[in-house]
Amino acid sequence: MALERQVRAKIAGKRDLEKDKEAQYWIEEVLGEKFPAGVLYEDALRDGLVLCQLINKLSPGAVPKINTSGSQFKMMENINMFQQAIKKYGVPDLDVFQTVDLYEKKDIAQVTSTIFALGRACYKHPEFPGPYLGPKPADECKRNFTEEQLAAGQTIIGLQAGTNKGATQAGQNMGAGRKIIIGK
Repeated sequence: MALERQVRAKIAGKRDLEKDKEAQYWIEEVLGEKFPAGVLYEDALRDGLVLCQLINKLSPGAVPKINTSGSQFKMMENINMFQQAIKKYGVPDLDVFQTVDLYEKKDIAQVTSTIFALGRACYKHPEFPGPYLGPKPADECKRNFTEEQLAAGQTIIGLQAGTNKGATQAGQNMGAGRKIIIGK
């Protein structure tokens, strides 16, 4: 039981309430409506309704059928449909939380991390006017060299080759050598 308690404490320690507030604010801005008053962040997201509405706002029709009532299974199905939709939207599979992380409140920090990944994915969609969440991902900086430039680069000896105009590091000694004494 002590190990389980340690694991829970470690997971809870990863959670950053400021990031949760940032993610909540972004969701509210995109949806154009506030979370219900007095409801915790994780409780507002738990049934998957808000998440499905969010991805449908970003990518209309991404989740065609949202379960608004029903059993536990129906609510978990909302979360699964959200996860599938954000993967199609461009969120890497590694950034997507597990369903139990949210539904059973096992790792809310991972849920917030996924929302930030979704916010970063929005930068790659020019049809989305904003607001954005998190830093803009770097764009590819493709360089094209001519054959002449590539050939000129082959005649240069870089410093990684071990010499610099005849100077080498041969004979340099950094501190005392390792001494192995047997029998003591």
